[in-house]
Amino acid sequence: MRQVLTAFAFTLSSTAAGAVEPEAKEFKADGKTLPYRLIKPADAEAGKKYPLVLILHGAGERGTDNKKQLVWFWKDKQPSVTTRPEVAAEKAFVVVPQCPEGKRWVEVPWEKGSYKSPEISEPLKLALALTDSLLKDLPIDPDRVYVVGMSMGGYGALDAVQRRPELFAACVSICGAGDVSKAKDIAHVPVWAFHGDADTAVPVRGSREIVDALKKVGAEPKYTEYPKAGHNSWSPAFEEKEFWNWIFAQKRKPKK
Repeated sequence: MRQVLTAFAFTLSSTAAGAVEPEAKEFKADGKTLPYRLIKPADAEAGKKYPLVLILHGAGERGTDNKKQLVWFWKDKQPSVTTRPEVAAEKAFVVVPQCPEGKRWVEVPWEKGSYKSPEISEPLKLALALTDSLLKDLPIDPDRVYVVGMSMGGYGALDAVQRRPELFAACVSICGAGDVSKAKDIAHVPVWAFHGDADTAVPVRGSREIVDALKKVGAEPKYTEYPKAGHNSWSPAFEEKEFWNWIFAQKRKPKK
């Protein structure tokens, strides 16, 4: 279940030249350690707060080296696809934690699509605690915290919002799935789901079912399904013209 972490443009210039590799750090809580990479806007203005994007990678990037989760995101120490002006202008903080080998953001089988939520996984619990700590320590706008995930991370993105619906301003799930019984809990959180209809790793019904469940409780999720596309639906997803604009336009809403 190989994943692609597509690039996120949060550099000072419009070119890769001079870009600094994301800072390698570790978050520790309850005797556990979660490696992560963090991008900070180097020219942040005093007194101003910025968005935070939590990225949850896929199964292929699991480990403890604090490097593999960047294999597609920071290839050869150079950012890729990082020149889109609407993203660079945000100067957002971006955090990319690494899930340990043998564990998952959500401990459910991917091949079955929708699921009934198990106990929160240790990696996701740590990732949420890390997010809370960054909100305390960095100039982050609490109304503009976003979660983006692909495949295993798509499951994680939806699960994170379902467990902490008060935290996130928007959720992007690419070839993922969620717990349809909790759709009402996240009806106030904007969701954009992507999937390929020929995905053999994560069935397309996973996205279809959570989108349908959200619509039934009055939400208006966005859904993009790619005909004849397999598991790598992240490739066309990140090519979507309004992808970044849509994310950064969202602000946290109170639960109705």
